[in-house]
Amino acid sequence: MRVTENAGPPAGRSVTATARRAQIVGAAIEAIAELGYAQTSFAKIAARAGISSTRLISYHFAGKDDLMRAVVDEATTAAVAFIRPRIAAVAGRAAVLAAYIEANLEFMSTHPAHIRALVDIAVNARTPDGAPLTVQDGPALELLERHFRDGQAEGVFRDFDPRVMAVSLRASIDAAAGVLAREPGADLTAYGTELVGIFERATQGEMS
Repeated sequence: MRVTENAGPPAGRSVTATARRAQIVGAAIEAIAELGYAQTSFAKIAARAGISSTRLISYHFAGKDDLMRAVVDEATTAAVAFIRPRIAAVAGRAAVLAAYIEANLEFMSTHPAHIRALVDIAVNARTPDGAPLTVQDGPALELLERHFRDGQAEGVFRDFDPRVMAVSLRASIDAAAGVLAREPGADLTAYGTELVGIFERATQGEMS
């Protein structure tokens, strides 16, 4: 995930404009979560945002793709803000790994609209040349891989391919987002507990 540090409105953008953009992005998240990406139009977003014209959306965003990227940025930034302090509150490689998994699943449980919007955009949004509008963020995998590699150097984790383990963990967490999108009442706390156990055994002891 990309981290966005918010120390105030971006250069050249007023507080009012920043607040309006946030209002539009929030309405877009709600619309996509309920209606799906394909059925979400500027008109439906404007109605949810309580604004009188879609022209106000066009003033702040160059087009639907631009707005969708803003939705992805908002959702990922919210996730980082939620997850980071939970990881910072624990010490030790194994504890950090467990906190990372649990915090990801807790964020999904408490922010279902963000997750449904992210999943729908990832699956359906395309650029004019047909490429996915959003792609997996490499830095997240690199941080996980480094965590596993450092844990191996410290003797906490057993011998395995850190890249494969990082990809496997991230894929398992992302799969939970798909579960939540299909089953809004899914128990992600139990899912997270199972994942913690699986990856504790995978990283600290030989798999049977």
